Amino acid sequence: MMEEMRDINWQEEIRKVVEELVKNKRKERLLADAKKIRKDMKADVSASELIREDRDAR
Repeated sequence: MMEEMRDINWQEEIRKVVEELVKNKRKERLLADAKKIRKDMKADVSASELIREDRDAR
């Protein structure tokens, strides 16, 4: 099947797909770490509440 499409640079296409997969997996890991940190901080308030509180304190 790939032989029929010789005009496509398969090595480049595969590299792009793998890079995108790695980027997505890295995002997932960072988000999971952030959620864990937030849970460990025992923050029971939302981010918007924290921002509002900080803004009002000025």
